[in-house]
Amino acid sequence: RHRNYTPLVPLRSASEDLGCRRGEFSRKHYGSVELLISSDADGAIQRAGRFRVENGSIDEASDYTPGTWRRTDVHLENPEYHTRWYFKYFLGKVHQNYVGMDAEKNPFFLSVVLSDQNNQRVPQYRAILWRKTGTLKISLPYSPTKTLSVKSILSAMNVDRFEKGPREILNPEIQKDLLVLEEQEGSVNFKFGVLYAKDGQLTDDEMFSNESGSENLDKFLNLLGDTICLQGWAGYRGGLDTKNDTTGINSIYTVYQGHELMFHVSTMLPYSKENKQQVERKRHIGNDIVTIVFQEGDDASPSFKPSMIRSHFTHIFALVRYNSQNDSYRLKIFSEESVPLFGPPLPSPPVFTDHQEFRDFLLVKLINGEKATLETPTFAQKRQRTLDMLIRSLNQDLMPDMPKNMLNRRSFSDVLPESPKSARKKEEARQAEFVRVGQALKLKTIVRGDAPTSLVTTGLCRKEPWESQSFCSSFPYDIVCGDSWGQSLLVATDSAGVMLLEDSPTLPPVQVFDKTLTVKQMHLLEPQDLLIARADKGKDARLYVYRLSTLKRGIEERQLVRTKYDSRENKLEKTKGCHLYSINTHHGVELRIVAAIRNKLLLITRKQSRLDCLSSIATVTGTTDSPVEEFQYIREICLCDSPVVMALVDGPTGENDHMICVAYRHQFDLINESTGDAYRLHHVDSNRVNFVSAIDVYEDGEAGLLLCYNNICVYKKVCPFNGATPMIQPNTSDFHFSWNQMPNAIVCAFPYILAFTTDSIEIRLVVNGNLVYTAVVPELQLTASRSDIYFISSAPINSASNCSSRDTSSQSSPQTPTGYEMPVFPSPLGDGEAPSKHIYKIPLSNLVGRSIERPLKSPLVNKVLTAPAPSVIGPTPMIASTTSLSLSRMEIKEIASRTRKELLGLTEEPSSKADGNSVKQRRMSKKTKEEEQRRTAEISTTEQ
Repeated sequence: RHRNYTPLVPLRSASEDLGCRRGEFSRKHYGSVELLISSDADGAIQRAGRFRVENGSIDEASDYTPGTWRRTDVHLENPEYHTRWYFKYFLGKVHQNYVGMDAEKNPFFLSVVLSDQNNQRVPQYRAILWRKTGTLKISLPYSPTKTLSVKSILSAMNVDRFEKGPREILNPEIQKDLLVLEEQEGSVNFKFGVLYAKDGQLTDDEMFSNESGSENLDKFLNLLGDTICLQGWAGYRGGLDTKNDTTGINSIYTVYQGHELMFHVSTMLPYSKENKQQVERKRHIGNDIVTIVFQEGDDASPSFKPSMIRSHFTHIFALVRYNSQNDSYRLKIFSEESVPLFGPPLPSPPVFTDHQEFRDFLLVKLINGEKATLETPTFAQKRQRTLDMLIRSLNQDLMPDMPKNMLNRRSFSDVLPESPKSARKKEEARQAEFVRVGQALKLKTIVRGDAPTSLVTTGLCRKEPWESQSFCSSFPYDIVCGDSWGQSLLVATDSAGVMLLEDSPTLPPVQVFDKTLTVKQMHLLEPQDLLIARADKGKDARLYVYRLSTLKRGIEERQLVRTKYDSRENKLEKTKGCHLYSINTHHGVELRIVAAIRNKLLLITRKQSRLDCLSSIATVTGTTDSPVEEFQYIREICLCDSPVVMALVDGPTGENDHMICVAYRHQFDLINESTGDAYRLHHVDSNRVNFVSAIDVYEDGEAGLLLCYNNICVYKKVCPFNGATPMIQPNTSDFHFSWNQMPNAIVCAFPYILAFTTDSIEIRLVVNGNLVYTAVVPELQLTASRSDIYFISSAPINSASNCSSRDTSSQSSPQTPTGYEMPVFPSPLGDGEAPSKHIYKIPLSNLVGRSIERPLKSPLVNKVLTAPAPSVIGPTPMIASTTSLSLSRMEIKEIASRTRKELLGLTEEPSSKADGNSVKQRRMSKKTKEEEQRRTAEISTTEQ
């Protein structure tokens, strides 16, 4: 045998185990709800309340390895620089705004802009729909041959009927009103309470009456931020008096990832000997949504409970205790029951010996907690009333000016149309005034400190779990589908058959099947020594099954490439005409295949379970090369229509309770595998439906489904009932969220869920749907995701982009997409160059393995997880963290100076990265001067 190739099939890879485990998630990592009661010294109950308690404690039933420290990844959820679209993409740019009235006679506003993704020649339409229920954002692809109409944009947002059709608003002052609407989403700056509690203090009167703190408290406050003098303070003040010292002389302040934070410290607020209730202190801390309680004493002393505090406004308490013996902090979180889940989940145990790591974790937890609280019914109803009032008031203000400020002839016009020659000069003058007003408003917002932009680096540069590794620098063929094989990738191409790609630049692709076998879908199951493939189309389509050991032997022995004729013994004959198939996730016990043949489902199982690769390879000499005989046809199920999407759901007992989720028409149905009975799972209330996927997930062992269609993702829990029929009804654990762009594929890898669109990867959290990150990837296509995630793109990743620092964007003005939106892709290939496909890999162990270190709850044999593979990108210099105040203020002045010059006509481009060199030097930019000049030229051209 030739030994030129590395072993293709490990006995059982960690990624294979992870592939079965990625659909399992648990909300228990975010705490459990408890009834907390506080009593006085005599034992009488004073107050009680239901709070979700997070203490990072290990569930005794979950078999954690003793001494294992469960690390969690720390992310700001729904970061403003990714969510505040109007400020970032619209304000100060040429865009269009419309006003209309829906069928329920509620006014709405629509803003549309044609923007360029990170100046990477990825143009797309961005639209914001402003309604009393909130804002809806969506990105739509741009086509140079087909101009998008306002009607089609509203239709994509599921608004098809109107009382009054939308008409364009030409008054540039509308930008100010729309910015006010966006600011209703919440402040970009935060105020948090810090309450000092001595050992043994059990009432809020005792805690608020502490005139001074302690050495441990001072150490903790120094970690949080800087001590500032309130008198004359020009930054964010968080409701404190900065003129007359009525709220104390000093306070604690910091800037974290662009957010200004002010801490209301109980011992720094005015103290009154006569007033035992310390009303002045309670007036500030009692009106903070989030409060830190710093409690002295060891773990054995009585602990703080939220019911000790008389406040109807504070929803989240963070209990901090310092252990001087090992110089560590312990954290415990109490959240009012109505607050949605928010991350990051506490590590286990929740003890931090690295103080900088603790600061990062605590500040992110506090910011995420306040944002989550704003989604509680109390705050959401107030916000909805405010939005409704603002939108109706703005609509009434515009009504008298309609003939002057609106062009009715442009109703339902093409977005950003070409102006007729006769009116071009007038239109250009109007647009120039529109842009001038928007940029002046942007400057004013920045100077005021309310800009939703990251202006300061406060975290360490570190690798993010979703960062990709280069797998294949160039691949000349279009890929139809693929799956991982050990550390290799098996891909089906459109014109060159099926090829095996090694994770090595020195090894060429190996052709496994020639182009006579056109594979459209495949699954590669290493523990079962099996390859399943759907090949051909129409009436000729069939399922094929192969032994991996046979294919491997043929590759190693340099046998001839297999053809379609060679695969005649590998056909599953009854699957003729199959247009779709699906397999069960936990296929270790029994492999189940459901093949869709028009409106008929064919259930197939494997007679013999081949779990051990060694035994299957050892016995291959005594069996045929084809495993077809091992499969048996169980039954056929007829549907009312042909399914577009399918997913298999494992029942809890495995006895007549397995289910099949199918999507067709305007609905998702659940089919019982044993009886064929169908149950309505979810109805899609939309004129147009684009089904994306149905993913079976298992929350603490109980089955659920993530249903994805259009730009919507819905989680439905499937409750077993009487062992056979499911009980489908609204469940408190059900939730839904919207993607910013319509996805082509969805991958679930707890705690993340990833959407792959035509030009971006959108990363959210499974438990609450909150946005974590958006990466721009031109001409993106997902290739494989059963274990490790592989995707292809037309542009190579810049090596500097793979250091996704917490924030390294201070060199950019708010009009320029910043380094926080890495990875950065250079411009596509120029004219005359041949297009090439670049393949990248996101190791699943990075996404899943780092989040929950626990044994597998799957039929597969448990496997110790290996450490994530090192990135192919070289090490990047670490950027030291800082809590300095001068940096953000200097940057604000820098941006203000640049924008003023632009408004006065002294410079051509306000957002050019060539300006502000001193800021660039502080950020230690890795770009060369030539690359910087090229990007500056591109930005200037785009802006012009």
